[in-house]
Amino acid sequence: MVRKRLITVLTFNDGVLFRTRNFFPDYRYTANFVDTWSVDEIVLLDITRPGEGARENFYAVLEEFAAKCFVPLTAGGGVRGLEDFQILLSLGADKILINTAAVEEPDLIRRAAYRYGSQCVMVGIDALRRSDGRYETRTHFGARPTGLDPAAWAARAAALGAGEILVQSIDRDGTLEGYDNELNRFVSEAVDIPVLVCGGAGKWMDFVDGFTKGGASAVCTTNIYHFTESSISSAKRFLRNANINVR
Repeated sequence: MVRKRLITVLTFNDGVLFRTRNFFPDYRYTANFVDTWSVDEIVLLDITRPGEGARENFYAVLEEFAAKCFVPLTAGGGVRGLEDFQILLSLGADKILINTAAVEEPDLIRRAAYRYGSQCVMVGIDALRRSDGRYETRTHFGARPTGLDPAAWAARAAALGAGEILVQSIDRDGTLEGYDNELNRFVSEAVDIPVLVCGGAGKWMDFVDGFTKGGASAVCTTNIYHFTESSISSAKRFLRNANINVR
């Protein structure tokens, strides 16, 4: 049986670590929160808005993490083409997350998978619940509607060669109120590749629910560690006691 993963997502605005809420930078941090965690993987996201910072600052963050961390690193944010893949991989990333560019040019998924392998290509799906109760994929930091159903878009991305899907609930981001497992289940049941879920985790039971109710292969966390003294190790103990097979 494939073991479940715990993944930390760190968001950087112009090279500075921030927590986010509903996809907007909410609070700045300067400390390194991952030195002693027994985390399975790390995702680094550049959330710098166009014209508001230097891309080189994110490159420096990635290079520093790659030199110090010995777990798989995913880098994303601002990836527009294969040239960006090459830059981020050369700086130490193991996987690349694409989101807006994948929606605007779906063939980028196929071309990236062909060149670097599906295991390198993670497609991010940022989803918002509309007033009619349906979910919609959004792009451009969650600001632009696409009309795409997240589950249908995930299935297409997988068919094009994506190796993993990262689904993020815009509504739950930064709330610490738990994952949107209705959304997560829609996506996880639509594909046969790993689905990572993100947005809303505030306690260890939320991880259990992400796996059992959301169908996740991995649960991602962002803000929870900024507010607690708890560690990934204690989270894994909790999950094992709940009969979740984690790494």
